[in-house]
Amino acid sequence: MNMSTHISSQASSSPGVEAADVVRTERAGLDALAEALENPVGLGGAFAEAVEIILALPGRVVVTGIGKSGHIARKVQATLASTGTPAIFVHPAEASHGDLGMVQKGDAVLAFSNSGETTELGDIAAHARRSGLPLLAVTSRAHSTLASAATVALTLPSLPESCPMGLAPTTSTLTQLAFGDALAVALLRQRGFTATDFGTYHPGGRLGARLRTVRELMRTDNAMPLATPNTPMRDVIVEMTHKALGCVAILGQNGTLAGLITDGDLRRALDHDLTTTLAKDVMNDSPLTIGPGIFASEALRLMNERKRPITSLFVLDDDRKPIGVVHVHDLIRAGVG
Repeated sequence: MNMSTHISSQASSSPGVEAADVVRTERAGLDALAEALENPVGLGGAFAEAVEIILALPGRVVVTGIGKSGHIARKVQATLASTGTPAIFVHPAEASHGDLGMVQKGDAVLAFSNSGETTELGDIAAHARRSGLPLLAVTSRAHSTLASAATVALTLPSLPESCPMGLAPTTSTLTQLAFGDALAVALLRQRGFTATDFGTYHPGGRLGARLRTVRELMRTDNAMPLATPNTPMRDVIVEMTHKALGCVAILGQNGTLAGLITDGDLRRALDHDLTTTLAKDVMNDSPLTIGPGIFASEALRLMNERKRPITSLFVLDDDRKPIGVVHVHDLIRAGVG
């Protein structure tokens, strides 16, 4: 028997079945974490205490960890910072060589270590205790050195890793990551962090474009095609052609929106005598409009969900006066579509 035959004979199942076992093992870890977080006298109580400490901080959350826990810590720091909780990552080895100066009065240290015995965390943990800073320890061993030194020990369930040797950090890192997400979202909710706030922290890329408001993209002032109810249709056609948005807003008393004429309305009016027909004879007196605070993505959805998609939306203020108009091309150029 050659080596390849021998190896094949040792395989007990297909890679897909083995992969499914990994997912089930890690899912069990997440279920155990969720159950632990619901326990008010265990992890749930410590979690609530950690949230209160972070909310009261005048400074930042200093997130740290090394190895696989360090990679998780970096992601948690990024999630915290992008959801309204000021946070930085400090590498524990670099902290021992000068970066402890980044950890200031008013900060708290959030340290990730599955074993709680990571020697590289010693200096930053000692610095936190020496400086009177809260030390929040995320570990799976309640009686570890790190947990014993912590202000709050956040003890995650200790479960088997999903690798066949039980050595590679897999289940443990997944539960650390989920714990970090839970912490960030709990803080987000407590702060009343909104989608608008989220957009402020994510101005780049397609996500940033989708979170921009109509106010940022609308055309205003002389770029708006406008007429009055008594404007002759021949003049409406001139205005529609000049502004090239495929519509004209009809303003009533005090500048409020009385109606809208689109190029479709115009085509349907071609059997009229356009020299005597007025805008009020053709306009739609209940057009779809939006407010300036609507997200660009929502404006695009409103345009596209119609049986006959529309290309422009007028933006009204609280007094129903047009303050702008947004065209589908404006949204697409901004990266919303």
